[in-house]
Amino acid sequence: MMQIGHPTIKQLKYLKTVIELKSFRQAALSLNVSQPTITAQIAALEENLGLTLLERSRTGALPTAAARAMQPHIDLMLDEVKSIRDVARFSLDSGAGIHRLGVPPTLGPYILPDIIPDIHKTYPNLRLFIREDSPREIENGLLDGRFDLIFTTLPLDVSGLTVEPLFGEPFRLCVAPDHDLVKQKKVNSKDIAGQRLLAIEERHRIFEQMQGLANKYGARILRDYEGTSLDTVRQMIGTGVGIAFLPALYVRSEIEPRNDVAVLELQDTTEDREVVLAWRPSAPQRHLYKELAAFIRSLCEKRLSDYLNIKN
Repeated sequence: MMQIGHPTIKQLKYLKTVIELKSFRQAALSLNVSQPTITAQIAALEENLGLTLLERSRTGALPTAAARAMQPHIDLMLDEVKSIRDVARFSLDSGAGIHRLGVPPTLGPYILPDIIPDIHKTYPNLRLFIREDSPREIENGLLDGRFDLIFTTLPLDVSGLTVEPLFGEPFRLCVAPDHDLVKQKKVNSKDIAGQRLLAIEERHRIFEQMQGLANKYGARILRDYEGTSLDTVRQMIGTGVGIAFLPALYVRSEIEPRNDVAVLELQDTTEDREVVLAWRPSAPQRHLYKELAAFIRSLCEKRLSDYLNIKN
């Protein structure tokens, strides 16, 4: 049985143009290529298919019965190829399509509601598929292609990523409403020394910042009572198990509306949690992601400047 080769898009386009213009010469002028190029490509197509596709004469070229039968399929295929190119061009220009975004559970729920509506309004064709996991997991997921871009915190556990700073997130000291420290207008480092400090589980990177604050103030982390989430830490604070440093966006979202624990003012400032947007340097839409990072910074500066230190 004869083996039929695969026609190329270029060959089909050349054939379609010759049929429409009934001339190799006119097709070459229309496509801005040489006439021998078109002649050679169509000859190769005929050889691959084992068919004569054009009746050649001195006055021009006419399609054979086989070419006329193929013509609707050629038209459909070339239209589909054009559609694919249009989608690719549109996606590069506008961010169209689904982009997989990774976020830590200690950050995503407390920042995304403030920025997603404006992102959708400004980039209406961009779709975000959002998954939560620890910074370590989403950074590895970004490297192996499970994510297109991620919110994460410094320092990164992996190298080779493009990182765009967004903001610094301070920590707030939170205690039970009846704690002795509530009576003070401002809390100093001596007041925190020796206190029982609650923290989230070590699998979350924010544990490292909580441990650093415990060391700074001479407090003692209760390792037997680590929370599985920021919510469980807050609930333990409310029952008097201990006190905790919680990130400012979480305090704004989950504590201020409830007043189930007290937020105290410190005499000195805590070190920020550094939040960044990251993507692979080879990402096709890296320019869009950099633009998106700048847009997020502007949103945070406009709405959350009382809670965050914006990176300019």
